[in-house]
Amino acid sequence: MELGTVHETGDGRYALRFERHVRHAPEKVWRAITEQEHLRSWFPAVVEFDLRPGARLRFAVTPEQVRRYGTDAGHVTEGEVLRADPPKLLEFTWGEETLRWELSPDGDGGCHVVFTNVVGDRDILAPAGAGWHAGLEVMVAQLDGREVDWSPFDRAEQLASAYS
Repeated sequence: MELGTVHETGDGRYALRFERHVRHAPEKVWRAITEQEHLRSWFPAVVEFDLRPGARLRFAVTPEQVRRYGTDAGHVTEGEVLRADPPKLLEFTWGEETLRWELSPDGDGGCHVVFTNVVGDRDILAPAGAGWHAGLEVMVAQLDGREVDWSPFDRAEQLASAYS
């Protein structure tokens, strides 16, 4: 199990970083991180990307979050696309956080994925780390064509101790 790493950013925030190698081209991974049909299985919000820098984003809670945590179904957080260079780089804000995806070919037809989530609150690093780890597992399984018969929310709970 390859855990994410944490480092301070120098401006009082924290960067939670994940690196993964997948057997799929950056173009296919790009679709998994930007298209709703793929995002709904692993991304922790309902969002549709407008990939123009400066575009406003709206992040709505998922039905699973409403069911599990009693989250208000109408809760929405906003963000903005900072950079988009398909299929290499996607960076956007989500509330006070910044999410950055870097995709590069590995030379064998696969892709090196670097995902970084920059947060201001150190206390959310452990749950965020476990959640993103679980989401990435689902994303990779989906790319590989493997069936996922478990919930990323349950998997994040299993991973929580590794990230605390």
